[in-house]
Amino acid sequence: MCVGAGKLGLDDTIAKVLPTLPSAWGAVTLRQMLNHTSGLPDYTKSKGFAKQAETDPRGFVSPAKIISWVSKDPLVFKPDSKYEYSNTDNIVVGLMVESATQQTYADELQRIVFGPSKLTQTSLPTQVAIPSPYIHGYIDEPEKEEQDVSTFLSPSGAWASGGIVSTPQNLNAFIRADLGLRYFGRAQQEQQMHWRVGGESSPPGPGKNSAGLALFRYQTKCGTVYGHTGNFPGYTQFAAATADGSRGITTTLNIPAPTGKLLAQLRRVQTAAVCDLLGK
Repeated sequence: MCVGAGKLGLDDTIAKVLPTLPSAWGAVTLRQMLNHTSGLPDYTKSKGFAKQAETDPRGFVSPAKIISWVSKDPLVFKPDSKYEYSNTDNIVVGLMVESATQQTYADELQRIVFGPSKLTQTSLPTQVAIPSPYIHGYIDEPEKEEQDVSTFLSPSGAWASGGIVSTPQNLNAFIRADLGLRYFGRAQQEQQMHWRVGGESSPPGPGKNSAGLALFRYQTKCGTVYGHTGNFPGYTQFAAATADGSRGITTTLNIPAPTGKLLAQLRRVQTAAVCDLLGK
């Protein structure tokens, strides 16, 4: 969005755009954060995040507070030396957007994405309330009573790294519009589709995963689609579309991101859905 408008460059650094952030992060570029090769420490693994979830899970969390949880931590690895998904990447990208536009991230999403695509059931809330009716999310642990966690954690604690509330229909419309060049031009998409093999979305999507700039490529036995996965307490999402955005698919699982055999089963279901989407 901002890159296509010339307000940001993919090789702009944190130090250039956000000079008040930790100096140890200064040389990291927008490109490296978008493809998760930055080395920024992931705030969801921090003690601060754990304490927030334990003591005030429904409370508002500002982006500044999120950054404070990892601001004294060094880079996990040298930028561009490896791939490792970090939710902090997305938070800093959101702050870059605000710095470049002098608008809130939520307002920019509404102006560029939600409004033009008529995503009327999509928002970036700061409170835990979800518009009704909604899919309830659960945690189901062995020998414990099933727990509804739909409103357990404030989405503000995810913000630009997955704090959006939407519907499967709106999510499908978004990913189709994204691949269909509704939000930026072909030159930006070509940059976006420089793939890093071995970069998996979180959780991994179907087939062979490769990481681009805020986009993943899923090469399945029936063909290739492009999109993203995501998870939040009680929810696991997958959204993907064909290269031209003409067809799209979304899946919603109302439990936390699975692992082991359950993840393998989910990926098989997603692969079958991709095959159906592609008529294979």
